[in-house]
Amino acid sequence: MDTTGIEAINAYVGRAVVGVRDLFTHRGLNPARFDNLMMDEKSVNLPCEDAVTNAVNAARPLLDALDPADRDRIELLVVGTESGIDLGKPVSTYVHHHLHLPARCRSFEVKHACYGGTAALRTALGIVAQSPDPRALGLVVATDAPTAAALGTTWEPSEGAGAVAMLVGRRPRVLVPDAGASGLHTYEVMDTARPAVDTEVVDPDLSLLAYLTCLQECYAHYRERVDGADLATTFDQLVFHTPFAGMVKGAHRTLLRRVGGLTGPAVDADFARRVMPTLTYPRRVGNLFGASLYLALLSLLESTPGGAPRRVGMFSYGSGCASEFFSAVVPAGAAAAVPGKGVGAALDDRHPLDLDDYDAIVAAVGRREFGTRDAVFPPEEFAALYRSHFEGRGLLVLDRIEAYHREYRWT
Repeated sequence: MDTTGIEAINAYVGRAVVGVRDLFTHRGLNPARFDNLMMDEKSVNLPCEDAVTNAVNAARPLLDALDPADRDRIELLVVGTESGIDLGKPVSTYVHHHLHLPARCRSFEVKHACYGGTAALRTALGIVAQSPDPRALGLVVATDAPTAAALGTTWEPSEGAGAVAMLVGRRPRVLVPDAGASGLHTYEVMDTARPAVDTEVVDPDLSLLAYLTCLQECYAHYRERVDGADLATTFDQLVFHTPFAGMVKGAHRTLLRRVGGLTGPAVDADFARRVMPTLTYPRRVGNLFGASLYLALLSLLESTPGGAPRRVGMFSYGSGCASEFFSAVVPAGAAAAVPGKGVGAALDDRHPLDLDDYDAIVAAVGRREFGTRDAVFPPEEFAALYRSHFEGRGLLVLDRIEAYHREYRWT
């Protein structure tokens, strides 16, 4: 197949998990909002995990599956993140080092809130397509590690932890974007922002309005560019950026009513058929920010494996804001491109936290954040969890920060 797309994909979904309903009760949050979230669990990073470790742990299984010659053909690494650790030095430098990628490789970081993963993917698709080497590969990673800034708010239960890594090349087995089939919409809006390490600015109503506006405008632009596009018949599945599943359900309902002309039971049936398979993993992980759209894609791959090729409509949104609706084909057997036992097995293998342990972890994550000069992260911290779910697993963790430089170790 002489086109550029995603050849392989994998997610790191953390090693610890907490129940969202339990967290709502623990924080005394409005229980009426729980049903609107449509979430069951959220993944939790330890203090010794950050955007770098999440990225490396998502990407390493993809690289381990390559033969040495193909590893040497990786000539691009793009990391999309809103959890940067330096104003100048990109996260990608650490990721490149710990994955032992070739020195003859572009390496950089991109940022636009939750659109960052798509920005990284679009960049990689363009660069790899222009390489003189027909076997050239690019590595794209969307990675984030939440801070404690949302503590006690209704955003806290929705914020997950992890990363999605994708290999881009000219032998796509996972996703083949339709050439020229995309619609765009962007404007300046202060719906969410992170103006400081310990501060998150969130306007929930404005964010929802911006998301819905961008979805409708992006799709309108898509229809202008793609003759004959029909919301009801063009796409076998719809995959949305998923801050939380309830937001996707509302967005789907709004789009189908305004554009598709469907109402009532027909909307519910369409949601169950074309969207619900994409939400299985997001409901168990939480918002992965730039990676959330691609975790939803992974959910689709593993929830509905096999069968004929499928065309999917994908919507990416990033606060601030930038957005894109594009279509792509998922080839038959795409789930086989997910390494190991798959994401579902990794989710089942997480350690369930009680609320006291969760609170202790949240209280400690500030030591790893942007601007930290010196800190240590010994294995003895949260020792039982470290021994059972990290030790001997071949995972990268943060060991220490010395004079702002981050040093990592393999478990």
